[in-house]
Amino acid sequence: MGKRANGEGSVFPYKDGWAGYVWVTTPEGKRTRKWAYGKTREETHEKWLKLHELAAKGPVPTKHPTLAAYLTQWLAEVVEPNREPTTYVAYEPLVRLYIIPGLGKKRLDRLTVRDVQTWLNTLPTLCTCCDQKKDHRRPETKRRCCSKGECCKSYPSRSTIAAIRRTLRAALNQAIKEEVLSKNVAALTTLPSASKTKKKRQYPVWSVDEARRFLEHLRAVDDPLYAAYVLILSLGLRRGEVLGLTWDCVDLDSEELHVSHQLTRVSGQLLHRDRTKTDDSTASLPLLGLCVTALNYRRAAQQRAKEAAGDRWQSSDLVFTTKNGTPIEPRNLNRAFEAHCRKAGVPQIRVHDTRHTCASLLAALEVHPRVAMRILRHSQISVTMNVYTQISSLETRKALDRLAQSLNPPQGV
Repeated sequence: MGKRANGEGSVFPYKDGWAGYVWVTTPEGKRTRKWAYGKTREETHEKWLKLHELAAKGPVPTKHPTLAAYLTQWLAEVVEPNREPTTYVAYEPLVRLYIIPGLGKKRLDRLTVRDVQTWLNTLPTLCTCCDQKKDHRRPETKRRCCSKGECCKSYPSRSTIAAIRRTLRAALNQAIKEEVLSKNVAALTTLPSASKTKKKRQYPVWSVDEARRFLEHLRAVDDPLYAAYVLILSLGLRRGEVLGLTWDCVDLDSEELHVSHQLTRVSGQLLHRDRTKTDDSTASLPLLGLCVTALNYRRAAQQRAKEAAGDRWQSSDLVFTTKNGTPIEPRNLNRAFEAHCRKAGVPQIRVHDTRHTCASLLAALEVHPRVAMRILRHSQISVTMNVYTQISSLETRKALDRLAQSLNPPQGV
């Protein structure tokens, strides 16, 4: 073996084994030695060659934090100041309750695909109540399961496990950008099969007649949020999108609505954000006749509320407000919705689940499939036609027409 070039490094006997070093450039731009150790010369030489390969590709870090330390830094310095508040709120508990307890002690550069896969495989049988001491934190008189040795088997669902892996993958992607890692081991893992994970709770879906009965109940009691429920049911708007809707995004003359805002409560703060859940959610949607009359009625009702409130009125451009003009608390909409479900005699579902009724209601309103495709935000008409199948009765269509006619605004409004 000939003489090594300058800066190539060396392999030599060291204590009870062998050691070698390679000159590398750190991510901070400093030139220093990176060491490799082994019990035999062959083992050390193999590690030494890998160091050479890394050094040839770019900067090589010489100090590596634990995964726990890196994730804590990532949340504080990357996610919280640069991402949406809801993103931080989603990531933080998954890191704190699952990833750090399971993998946090591993050194970041030594985390392997096998480490992550083995840990993921344990999650479907991990009782979160036992692991996180949920029952232990309850007052002694209210403890009912795991603290008494009676495991409640509160296993994470498949969607939760997928979110955990997605969070770890996002953090390791950032480590690659920072040139701390060369590959993302989380991206190479496989999620546990659906048969081994907790099944996601299935909620009932309203039929067209149930949606109609719900709207008829709201009209009968003259609910101030009637128009909001019409938009949720007929356009598939999310709770935050409808509560964050502003009048400058509503064009009643052109019969169009622009979805571009959300109202959400994050970490105790009520935020009116000019971004929706996804880029595809930001869209211009056609307003159906039922929606136009409902929004006209809402505008007139809001003007009357403003006059009644007088100096107490807090001006904003929001379409849906309290009687004093303030934003509506999202959880209050949930509570009101649940109460109306009971009084209308329809199945109890979540506000978000009304989106699944949207396609059937559009069919009942005899909306053209191409228009429905735009409202449902499908990329292909075949997808729309697959869900655009429920045929409503003539009586149902007439009842829906009567809802629109009952909302004709007073003359001069």
